[in-house]
Amino acid sequence: QVQLVESGGGLVQPGGSLRLSCAASRTIASIYPMGWYRQAPGKQRELVASITNGGTTNYVDSVKGRFTISRDNAKRTVYLQMNSLKPEDTAVYYCNLNLPSRDYWGQGTQVTVSS
Repeated sequence: QVQLVESGGGLVQPGGSLRLSCAASRTIASIYPMGWYRQAPGKQRELVASITNGGTTNYVDSVKGRFTISRDNAKRTVYLQMNSLKPEDTAVYYCNLNLPSRDYWGQGTQVTVSS
């Protein structure tokens, strides 16, 4: 079992920034891909960004140039730096660990972008 603990969500005005963090409970998380998903009310969960253990990243088009995913394998932590936030970024953000046997998910953290 692997626990993923997220932090960093909150309420921010349009144009503002937030940084999400996700800490994994086991070292195994350091050698597999991790990512951030989000789910807005009434919508399906979507992949926002992912990163391999080697640092290769992938982003959904709507966040390219605004969000940056990174990881610190020594700390078993993945980050999502979110800049120039828009109201449409409002959602619950979930951390994901992609193991060959199964996926693990964090509990989710709410991000609300509103004036």
